[in-house]
Amino acid sequence: MRFADYAKLYLTAGHGGAGMAHFRREKYVPKGGPDGGDGGDGGNITLEGDPHMNTLLDLRYKKFLKAKKGGPGGSSQKTGKKGEDIVLRVPLGTVAYEDETRRFLGEVIEPGAKLVIAKGGRGGLGNANFKTATNQTPNYAQPGEPGEEIVVEIELKLIAEVGLVGFPNAGKSTLLSAVSAARPKIADYPFTTLEPNLGVVQMADHRSFVMADIPGIIENAHEGKGLGLQFLRHIERNKVLLFVINGMSDVEEEYRILCDELKAFRKDLLDKPRMVAVTHMDLYPDHKPEKEVALDVPTVMVSAVTGYEMDQLKERIWEMLHGKGAT
Repeated sequence: MRFADYAKLYLTAGHGGAGMAHFRREKYVPKGGPDGGDGGDGGNITLEGDPHMNTLLDLRYKKFLKAKKGGPGGSSQKTGKKGEDIVLRVPLGTVAYEDETRRFLGEVIEPGAKLVIAKGGRGGLGNANFKTATNQTPNYAQPGEPGEEIVVEIELKLIAEVGLVGFPNAGKSTLLSAVSAARPKIADYPFTTLEPNLGVVQMADHRSFVMADIPGIIENAHEGKGLGLQFLRHIERNKVLLFVINGMSDVEEEYRILCDELKAFRKDLLDKPRMVAVTHMDLYPDHKPEKEVALDVPTVMVSAVTGYEMDQLKERIWEMLHGKGAT
C-alpha cells in the first residue's frame, strides 16, 4: 500500500437552515400566534479514529468537501433537519492544523474518537422565539448562520513506543524484522525505506512494545534534504529513541550528526530516553569492533543477522520504557 502522511483539505461546513415566520390558524386569535420553528444546524466535518488504517492516502482524493446545510424551520415550532455530517476516517495519530496560522485543531489517538475540524452553522431562530408582551405577533425569523470555511492540514504522526533513528543502510529495517513480525523492504541501496514500518516486539512473560522504523535521516534533513521533514515528525510521538548505527562507520560522529538533526528539528526531542544499537557486529571477529565505542548513552553491540545480543537489546529497551536506565 502506498504510504501518505500528509493531506491538505479545503472544507466548508454546512450552513444553518433558516428559521420560519409562521402563525397558527386559530379562530378569534389574531393571526393565531407565532409558531415558526428554528432552522436545523449545518453539518460538521469530522475526523474519526480508525485503528485499521495506517495512511492518509484516501484524503488525497477528497481535497474539496462541503457538508449539507440544515433544513428550514417548520410550523408548529418544528425544528428543521440537521445537515448531514461528513465523517472522515483517519489513522490513530492524526493531527489537524489550520493551514494559514498553523493553529492546532486537535488530534485523534483513540479508536472511534471524533474531532470536529469544520463546524456547521447554527440554525436561525423561528418567530416563536421573538414573542414578547409588547410584540405578540413578530413577523420575522433569523436566517441560518454560515458554516465554517477553513483550509486544514492533516498530518499523521505514527504512534510507536520506540523509534529507530539512523542513516540510510544503518540496518534499521533488518533490526526491525529480526525482533518483530514486520517485513519491511530491505536492499543494498540508499533510502530502502521510503515509508515508516511498524512492528510489535514480543518478549517473554507476554510483554510487548511497538517499534517504528523511521526512514533514514541524512545531514541537514531538518532543512528538507533527503527525505527531510517528511518523516522527522513521526519521531515526536516515540517514548524511546533507538539510534541504529552501522558498526563499520565512525559511530561517535554519526551519533553526533543524528542528534544535531533532531535538535535542529525540535530541541526537546533529545529530552527523550535514548540508546544506541551498533549493528553489523557479525562482520567483526568475536563481535568486537576495532575501535572502542564511547558514548554518553547506553550502547549495545548487536547483529540482527546472527542474533547477537538482540535479547539484551530488547530488555534494555523495555527497562527504558518503564523508567529504568533512561539518560
